[in-house]
Amino acid sequence: MEKIVEMKNITKIFPGTVANDDISIDLYKGETHVLLGENGAGKTTLMNVLYGLYQAEKGEIFVRGTKVNIRDSSDAIKLGIGMVHQHFMLVHNFTVTENIILGHEPTSGLVVNIKKAEKDVQDIAKKYGFNVKYDSLISDITVGQQQKVEIIKALYRGADILILDEPTAVLTPQEIDELAIIIDNLKKEGKSVILITHKLKEIMKMSDRVTIIRRGKVIDSIFTKDVNINILAEMMVGRKVNLSVEKKEAHPKEEVLKVNYLNYIDKRGVKVIDELTLSVRSGEILGIAGVDGNGQSEFVEILAGFLRASGGSVKIDDNEIIEKNSEDIIKLRFGHVPEDRQKRGLLLKFPLYENAVLGMHKDKKFSNGTILKYNKIKKHTNEIIKEFDVRTPNENVNAETLSGGNQQKLIVGREIFKDPRLLVVSQPTRGLDVGAIEYIHRRLIQERDKGIAILLVSFELDEILDLSDRIAVMYGGRIVSVMDRKDADEYKLGRLMAGGKA
Repeated sequence: MEKIVEMKNITKIFPGTVANDDISIDLYKGETHVLLGENGAGKTTLMNVLYGLYQAEKGEIFVRGTKVNIRDSSDAIKLGIGMVHQHFMLVHNFTVTENIILGHEPTSGLVVNIKKAEKDVQDIAKKYGFNVKYDSLISDITVGQQQKVEIIKALYRGADILILDEPTAVLTPQEIDELAIIIDNLKKEGKSVILITHKLKEIMKMSDRVTIIRRGKVIDSIFTKDVNINILAEMMVGRKVNLSVEKKEAHPKEEVLKVNYLNYIDKRGVKVIDELTLSVRSGEILGIAGVDGNGQSEFVEILAGFLRASGGSVKIDDNEIIEKNSEDIIKLRFGHVPEDRQKRGLLLKFPLYENAVLGMHKDKKFSNGTILKYNKIKKHTNEIIKEFDVRTPNENVNAETLSGGNQQKLIVGREIFKDPRLLVVSQPTRGLDVGAIEYIHRRLIQERDKGIAILLVSFELDEILDLSDRIAVMYGGRIVSVMDRKDADEYKLGRLMAGGKA
């Protein structure tokens, strides 16, 4: 087989961090090669070096056997390298075709030849099995279709080597299956694909080879057919991991959260939440499934008191919270693990002991009027660190020094230590390695069994299916279906998440 890319001894350093430490990988013509590792392992950094977005301090890159100097993305594109980033770079008020040809427009004299452009786009779409309408506005198509537009854009620019960064993060199960077919079609045409991911199920389905990266170093490169999910998980984390969530049947009691006809209109005048109605009971986990951008984030921010609803009712234990601020909502024994741990969950420049009592500084346990009881706060922090296995030298270091997984364990520990009646958990394991995921899942089940009402919002369908006792599907700002876990599977949920019927 022809070796199409070689990256030899790549070292990339950011202030205080060696992101890539003497990494060597290669890619063959017509293969799919996965880079597997937790967030912060250095996968995306390495691919940004290949695409010219970063310059390595050390190392060499060879493309089709020739040593190259990739100074920026235009150099990469000339070498036939295309990259589809996790966050798409599309102009929302342009059509599909206009986005694909942007910067590479075919012309007749001084005029853009839009007919030729549309034909070229259609030819590529037909050749590789893309189902997109070339004249639709980007704002009118699904996230999965937007990803296809990004891939076609790379192919239109002549890419033979495609880098896809976390390509399944925002897709329904049906769209993931479509992506797998597209990748197979690309390989049949001699294209080579690099996937960056931490999702083990998709790796087994889509890849020929896997390179595992842990803390900036290559652990191993192996053929997918020679391993299974459990082996990959162990290599990724460095120890055996239990991937299945063990739980007994739930015995829910009284309603703790009651939401009726909730509405929210954003600054643009768009109705983001539309007559949303649901309830969560003591001793159950209600999971909300849905593709990103269907109002989940706004719903959680209203519950937490960060956004003001446009109408409707939200009650915690019969206390109306629609007009309350976050401080008053916390007093109703409300716990909240936010989706963005660094923006909403932590003060990164502050020590762990300050972060461990966020929202509780005025509690009599921790303050005497205006004077904080630092001995009590530090003792409380060390209890969280011990019980939740937060890996840190001590409670005095700043939150920014912790890894993502340890930051998340600190937040989950803080919220559980509040002894909440209602715990709202949003994207609890986003970007975490399977070891941290295993721990957080186990703790959520333990808290459910103690009688806490838990609302789980996650874009990871496996997580929703593993943890939930009931599942609500959110689409277009509405709850379109609520079902018992035993009645749900990923394809039924996927249809509902895409706006179809179960």
